[in-house]
Amino acid sequence: MYVWDPLVRLAHWTLVSAVCVAWLSMEDIGLPHTWHEPAGYVAAAVVLTRTVWGLIGRGHARFTSFVRSPQAVLTYGQQVLRHAEPRNIGHNPLGGWMVIALLACVAGIACTGWLQTTDRYWGSEPLEIVHRSLAWGLLGLVTLHVSGVVFTSLRHKESLVRAMITGRKPVRSELDIH
Repeated sequence: MYVWDPLVRLAHWTLVSAVCVAWLSMEDIGLPHTWHEPAGYVAAAVVLTRTVWGLIGRGHARFTSFVRSPQAVLTYGQQVLRHAEPRNIGHNPLGGWMVIALLACVAGIACTGWLQTTDRYWGSEPLEIVHRSLAWGLLGLVTLHVSGVVFTSLRHKESLVRAMITGRKPVRSELDIH
């Protein structure tokens, strides 16, 4: 079944790339420091584009198709613990909230990074602390996200990475949640 459209997949992999470049160029630990700011602008553009697409896109691209209530997320988490969670064709309730957390964190990092280029906040140590704290928080979120992808892929015997490349996931049962 066709799940994620080309814009969702392009945004996902572009954001992955931009975050990696920003991280590796942070202190000249792998890439030139001059790449850090452009990578941040690319990440900001992706977050803006994905946010708009989450509001006006179709199908599984829309936030309304995968962002569930806190109660639904709690129920899903309990189902996971009991090994009784349904298979979701799109994002599961935990994954939906992870999308929002990742987008919000990257938006915060991009905003605090951009503010540091303005006359008012140039050299602001408190803003730099917030920027770095959000970056470390993003690393934690990414770790949780990748762990969730691996866990779900193994639990449901499917490759979510392949699905994010091809846009397709097999429908295996009428119990799958669309």
